[in-house]
Amino acid sequence: MSEKTPADFWFDPACPWAWLTSRWMLEVEKVRPVEVRWHVMSLSVLNENKLDELPDWYREFNLKAWGAVRVCIAAEQKYGSEILGPLYTALGTRTHNRGEGRGRDVIEAALEEVGLPRSLADAAESEEYDEAVRASHKEGIDLVGQDVGTPVIAVPGPEGEQIAFFGPVVTPAPKGEAAAKLWDGTLLVASTPGFFEIKRTRDKDPIFD
Repeated sequence: MSEKTPADFWFDPACPWAWLTSRWMLEVEKVRPVEVRWHVMSLSVLNENKLDELPDWYREFNLKAWGAVRVCIAAEQKYGSEILGPLYTALGTRTHNRGEGRGRDVIEAALEEVGLPRSLADAAESEEYDEAVRASHKEGIDLVGQDVGTPVIAVPGPEGEQIAFFGPVVTPAPKGEAAAKLWDGTLLVASTPGFFEIKRTRDKDPIFD
């Protein structure tokens, strides 16, 4: 078998669109020789200097979003990067698919599901891991620029160069051969020199299935 291509994926657990893209990437792993490597980025960090410009609901969203990214970074530092994928799945399933919110009880339940101590939820209210959050966020956002959000995906290009992009933003998450086709097409456009953007207005809410 050929060696799998690493796909580095930066996520904020609070973002429903990043969640859908992440579920698509799990499908891609099944149909293409790809291995996802998970990293944390933060909408709270991305938007912290423009909170006064945001609508009230989105300002509140960003202020609350600190908690989960801090817990993810704390888990990564204590238990290794391999825990990020399972923890993200446990958090996202509760937050997005089940609509259970983003409170401490949700974080504790997700930690317990993946075999981590509930006490790690203390990190949500602590600034102890903020430097590490910012460093992980910077690593991802520096690849694509400040005018995008989460997710960011980076893969090695055919000549060894790094290809990075925001998105794709899609709902519901494609499965099977549809997931494979979207992956192939995304890599095609993202690897085209000078290509920057395809976009249209979102006329659907996130569909979790």
